[in-house]
Amino acid sequence: MRRILYLIFGLMALVNGVWMLASPESWYTGLPASVPDTGPYNGHFIRDLGVVFIIIAGGFCWCAWRVDRSRPVLIVIALFYLGHAIVHLLDLISGRLPHSHWSIDTPAVFLPALIMIALIFVPQQKT
Repeated sequence: MRRILYLIFGLMALVNGVWMLASPESWYTGLPASVPDTGPYNGHFIRDLGVVFIIIAGGFCWCAWRVDRSRPVLIVIALFYLGHAIVHLLDLISGRLPHSHWSIDTPAVFLPALIMIALIFVPQQKT
């Protein structure tokens, strides 16, 4: 089950990263997360983050391949997701993001961060 979860998260990160690299303006306007609410378009920055998501996808694939040794890699991935969630939370609390982002960010930002943190504490399988 854990291996499948890692592969699903890895595929999602890969698709997101490739989209960010291949068509940053399309990602900025087309991702159903109201990205324009976060600030003006910056294609270079979006492509930089596309690289990060592809690296994360590789980390998830490594975790799926070596579930028994996944914790250190998962901790690093979880730190990214947690940091991302904290930035969104602070932007929501301060009013830099509209309240509509609570419903957008809960499934797309906060829930993945919580899942990553929870996976750190689930005992690792022996393969």
